[in-house]
Amino acid sequence: MTPVVQLYWIRISLGVVAGAISAVLALYLPLNDLSSLIDSFTVALLIYLVSYYPLKAIYSKKIEKQSKILSTAVLGYFFAWLPFFVLFFTLFKIYA
Repeated sequence: MTPVVQLYWIRISLGVVAGAISAVLALYLPLNDLSSLIDSFTVALLIYLVSYYPLKAIYSKKIEKQSKILSTAVLGYFFAWLPFFVLFFTLFKIYA
């Protein structure tokens, strides 16, 4: 697997993890519906930005353009985060 493909799948996996973390926070820190959604999106955004630094350290020698490390799979990350956020929130709401 090329480094860009590895980075892509790492970001997709982080989107799933961010969906679970966001769902737990939205469920156990409920303020109101809109505020919980905004806070959940903020958590997902923070996880994406914080993951940039370790990934940059790992892939800086393997990927030529440094901007590609930040931009690779940004849409995939958020498109993975959203359905898994809804899925985990629904599951936690039913079983909690």
